[in-house]
Amino acid sequence: MPADLKTLKDDLTRRMDGATETLRREFSGLRTGRAHTGLLEPVKVTAYGQEMPLNQVGTIGAPEPRMLTVQVWDKSMVSAVEKAIRDSGLGLNPSADGMMVRIPIPQLTTERRAELARTAHKYAEGAKISVRGVRRDGMEQIKGFEKKHQIGEDLAKTWADEVQKLTDQYVKKIDESLADKEKDIRQV
Repeated sequence: MPADLKTLKDDLTRRMDGATETLRREFSGLRTGRAHTGLLEPVKVTAYGQEMPLNQVGTIGAPEPRMLTVQVWDKSMVSAVEKAIRDSGLGLNPSADGMMVRIPIPQLTTERRAELARTAHKYAEGAKISVRGVRRDGMEQIKGFEKKHQIGEDLAKTWADEVQKLTDQYVKKIDESLADKEKDIRQV
């Protein structure tokens, strides 16, 4: 019994959602000049002999528009948190204040804005490539069903059109996310 179109679309949609979710996480790690806790999401701290996400060794907060804080839970981890943020490549310079690490968010330079925009484009292109890979897999499944005579040529064409429409929707979502992120980068 061949898979039906709904099952195929559900599988492809789930996989394309994964690509857009990855893009959302990557975009949240791009610094736009305003403090938001997602900025520190990609930071990993060497704690207790292993790499851990920053949010597993302290509470991240954004008390002011241009300031992030990390309330470290274990006093012995303060310097490791400070070092992890400094070495993260985000261009941030944290300073410890007891068990609190304060991270001022500096103004973005024109060059840094251009660099962030290029990085956002790279992330968006990666997401589009992932979505197109999912489309290719879907098209190959349809061809396989047709080859095994589980579906006819007309039905295969209809399914292929549906897969293309789904792909176009996701590419459009990615382009919209990129436009929003670029606007965010330019506004600050």
